Parts: sequence; structure tokens; C-alpha cells
Amino acid sequence: MVRADPYHWMRRTDSPVLLAHLEAERLWYDTATGHLNSLVETLRSEMLGRVPATDRTVSWRLQGCSYYTALPAGREHPQLLREKDDSDTTEVLLDVNELVDDSGYVELGLSVVSPDQKWLAYSVDRTGDEVYELRFRDLETGADLPEVAPRTYYGGAWSSGSDQFFYTVHDDAYRPFQVWRHELGAPVADDVLVLEEPDERFELSIRATRSGALVVIWAESRDTREVWVVDAASPTSPPRSVGGRRPGVEYHAEHVVLPDGTDTLLLVTNDDATEFRLVRCPVPRDSDQDHTSWSPARAERPDERLERVDGFAGHAVLSFRSQTQHRLRILPLDALDGDGIVIEPGFDRGTVEIGPNTDYHATTVTVEDQSYIEPPVWSAVSLRTGERTELLRRRAPGHHASAYVCESRSVPAPDGTPVPVTLVRHRDTPLDGTAPALFYGYGAYEAVYPDQEWDPAIPSLLDRGVVYVHAHVRGGGEGGRRWWLGGRLEHKQNTFTDYAAAADGLAGLVDGERLATRGLSAGGLLQGAVFSQRPDRWRAVVAEVPFVDVVTTMLDASIPLTITEWDEWGDPRRREDFDWMLAYSPYDNPPSGPRPDLLVTGALHDPRVMVFEPAKWVARLRETDPGWSPRCLFRVETGAGAHVGPAGRFAHLGYEAEIYAWVLDRLRPGND
Repeated sequence: MVRADPYHWMRRTDSPVLLAHLEAERLWYDTATGHLNSLVETLRSEMLGRVPATDRTVSWRLQGCSYYTALPAGREHPQLLREKDDSDTTEVLLDVNELVDDSGYVELGLSVVSPDQKWLAYSVDRTGDEVYELRFRDLETGADLPEVAPRTYYGGAWSSGSDQFFYTVHDDAYRPFQVWRHELGAPVADDVLVLEEPDERFELSIRATRSGALVVIWAESRDTREVWVVDAASPTSPPRSVGGRRPGVEYHAEHVVLPDGTDTLLLVTNDDATEFRLVRCPVPRDSDQDHTSWSPARAERPDERLERVDGFAGHAVLSFRSQTQHRLRILPLDALDGDGIVIEPGFDRGTVEIGPNTDYHATTVTVEDQSYIEPPVWSAVSLRTGERTELLRRRAPGHHASAYVCESRSVPAPDGTPVPVTLVRHRDTPLDGTAPALFYGYGAYEAVYPDQEWDPAIPSLLDRGVVYVHAHVRGGGEGGRRWWLGGRLEHKQNTFTDYAAAADGLAGLVDGERLATRGLSAGGLLQGAVFSQRPDRWRAVVAEVPFVDVVTTMLDASIPLTITEWDEWGDPRRREDFDWMLAYSPYDNPPSGPRPDLLVTGALHDPRVMVFEPAKWVARLRETDPGWSPRCLFRVETGAGAHVGPAGRFAHLGYEAEIYAWVLDRLRPGND
């Protein structure tokens, strides 16, 4: 298994030679797109025009207080605010704008208020590498405590006494592998290691239950999970396993108190249920327990992918996906196997998801509705009747949803599998084969990305007669667990053929000679694969932070995410896995014949797709077709910047304007 790799030298990200190379790439991108500056500014102005000058989220309740985040006029980042029921004063607990340093970049990792509402735990990343500095703020004085945990990850939980905080730490490969406990007022050097995960395929996460009774810790690989709980009232007690660990078995845990007073856990699991089922078990307090303690609560429904359960006093809310759409089901705790009340999406071709709900004893649950053309609407839904009461509607100045159409189609894959696609267009844009289209796809991790989400950038495409097409290919989660299984490991090629089939199948509805395509990360791999395998199909390809050097990356266990990803892509140390990965790896399979225009993005500090992957791919593509190489651009962030682009609402929409300006320019009639 020997492969030539002439650009292996690019893997040294601290090399002055590579840094100079990346700077030159960025300069070439800026120069080559200079003629689009006016269009970029026009698009950016339009997009920002759909964002209200001031904005806020729906509030969530915690013991006599309402919390919410707001975006002040002219500012990039949000504030966390609090309103007490017995006061007319609005308190600013945290202003992220004030955390920006000379790098100009800031991203909030977590912000968790303590149960007694006197403390705020918050963490900040200032480079885009997802290494967060954890601090603790006294909410009565507004001052931060001196103790700082310098290398933390997402997720955290308070003890019920508000004096201890649990957090995760990642290793040099950016794998969260430890849970630590910090005592307020004590040096961080005295923090206590609560749990360590030695298996490099697994990552640790942590949260508190809504009831406040437990801290939940879980270790997760791509297809296996183990859960532990810690008594939040006794934070120094050891974590106890809820069901042990069995290869291929996943489960999630939520705490409730049943009508008969039984303290119990509800688990969503794929144990003997491909699309998951609901079981219950005791709370382990004195010792670990295994799956023999589980008892059935709700049987698997093969046409519904059960995703999660949220527990409240008297009710459970199930999140599930059916016929590609996300829905909710409200069930009394004493009738968990019944039909309950199904909460359908409030918008056509939209999605409904559970919103911020921190009050275990609430009689309503906050839900969020949105679609590609409808901004989010938050509603309170009665847990008893299912009646909806609107709480907050996000404004989108100048946007009229009635001017657009969102519809679903399906096209057959080469093996006959129907592939769902969502088409979004301006009402005046016909589906008669004359309109250009921008395709979008992801197709990995059983994720639906994005999931019918409002995006203030998209109408700028639609208003110019472009049809937006989201192809829901195998490897994603649109069709449930079976949909993911059909597009991972040895079946990964299905992701790419599904996508090409979607483009082929819609060629009579949109202009088959003017198709562009876009995807990010694993979706960037999708773009790289269809660029190589079907270069004839596209006018232009946008591959954002693309995972394209598949074999090399998956052979290097020192790279962040490699070991944890073997269960998604394969382990190329095994000959069979090596062969199927090599067969589709974009870096190893440059296209033959004419190529479409290509825009690639990357970020020097990206810990998910290292910058050398897109850099090597671009260099390889230029080498194999020098005449085409000026039509290949690499937009690389050489300073602070994240996996998903710039942080902040204005900066991110400016980035979107750049991408869309390039796409629109490529899709112009006659621009072959």
C-alpha cells in the first residue's frame, strides 16, 4: 500500500514555506475575484438588509428569571441578558463583543448559569481552533474569578449546590477525552479528574439533566455509546454507568420522575432497533449497571427515526424524523407507548425542533419552526393539549416568504433508490429547464445539514433566477438510520452517485448546462468526489474546507479526528478499506478531460479539516492540468478563522456574499 505523495511537505503547517504558499494563494484569490467586488458589496448589503438591526432569541426560564441572547445594533456578537420577575431591570451578564482581542476573532463555546443564578461559566476561542478558555463570572459584581482553565471543549454542568463545575478537556488530537471538576474559588491546578476515556475512538461529552438531579457524561464513537451519571447533589461521588458499553449499541439518557414517584432514566437506543426505541431503567447510584436493567417503554417504529427524548414533570417530548421531515411527539409519562400528540412543522417543507427549555416543571414546551424561506418562529406548545401560542418571530426586513416556493421531488439513484431533493425558487422562476441551479449536499454522520433552515443569504440567489437544490443523499440522516448505513464505509460511493443522479434527474427542470454545486467539510468531500467523477455535470464547484485527502488523513492517527472517524470512513490500514477509500479519494483521483471552475476554501487554524488537505488538492489539480489551473481558486484564511468561516453575523454574511458572487458569475449565460 505505497502511494506517491509529492505534496506531503505541505503537512508542516508551521513551515515558513507553506505559510508563504498560503499567503500567495490568498493573494491570487483576491486578485482573481477583484472584478466581483461590486457584486459582493451588493449581495452583502442585500443579505444584511434581511437581518434586523437588533435581534434576540426566545427566552428560557430558570427559577424566577428569564434569560435570552440579543444582538445589539451594529455589533457582530450577542449579549447574554437576564430579566428577574421581581425587577424591571435588564442585566447584561456577558457581552461577547467585549471579549474580542487583537485577533478580531471570538467564538463562545459555552455559557451556563449556575442553579443559584449567582455564577456564569463561559468559554472563549480566539483563533478558530476550538480550544476554549474557561472562566467563571460573579453575576452580582460582573467580575471574573481569577481561576482560568486554558484548554477546554464544548459542554459543561454545574453541581446542584452551584459550587462545582464539570467540564471536558481535549488532547493534542482535539479529542475530548477527560471530564474534570472545578471547585469555585480554588486553583485550577486543584481540579479533580472525574473520568478519562482511554479508547481513542471515543469522545466524551457532558451536560446536566433538566431536572437538575444528575450530571450526564457520555463516551461516543460513530456507532457505540456509553453513558454515566453523577448525582448533582453529591458531585464528588463517582460516575456510574447506565448500561455499559457494547459495540454497535448507542443510547442516550434523560432523567424523569414517573407519576408513581419512581426516579428513572429514559433511554433512546438502537439496541435491537435499527431506527431506535425507548427504554427505561433505574438511576444507578451505588454501582454501575448494564443493559439487563433496561425495560421496554416504547417499541421501534420502522418509519420513524427516534432521535431524542426530553423529560418534563408529567410528560416526555420525543424528537423524530419521518419522511425526511423533523417532528415532535408529546407523551404522558404513564403512556409512553401511545400515539400522544404529534407536533407537525408549522411551515410547508419546514422543520420543527424543540427549543430552549430549562424548566422541568413547565406546562408548555418551547418549539422552533423555520424553513428555507421562513425565518424562525418560536411557540409555546401545551404539553397537555398541543395548542400552539406564538412567542417570538424573527424579523427579516424586506423579505416576503410568499414570493418564493419550496417543494420536494425525488429522483432514482443508479440502484433504483429514490433520492429526495428540495427545490427552492422565486415564484417567477419557472421549472422549464431554463433556470440555473445551485446544488447543496452533505451526506455523512447521519446528519441533516442544513435542516430546512432559514438563511438570509439564499434569497439573493433566488431573486436572480437561480434555483437552490438541496439533495438529501445517503450518508445523511434524512431517511433515518438506514439512510446513513447506506452511505458510510464500503457504501460511501452511494453518496456520490446519489448526488450526481439528482443533478441528472433535474436537468429537465433546470438548465443542465448551468449547474453549480456547494458543500462544506464532509460535504466538501462530496464536492471533490463529484468534481472528479462527473466533471461534465457542473459549470462550477465550491468545495469548502473539503476532506479530500482521504487515505493519507485516515492513515495518520496523529491528526485530529482521524481515529474517531474510522467508524465513518473506514480504517485504511485494512486492505479492503484502503481500496474503497482510494477509489473515491479526490486527491488520488483528479478528473480526466475538461473540468469545471473550482473554488476551494480552507483555514490555517481549522482543527477539523487541516489546511494542508485543500492546499495539497489544489496543488495536485493544478499540476495535472496546467491549462485549467487559473480557473481554480483557493480562498484560505491565514489568520484567525474557523471551520465554518468567519465568526460574527456581518463577517459571515460577507463571506457568503463572496461565495455567491463567484457562483453567480460562473452561472452567467455564455460564461463557459
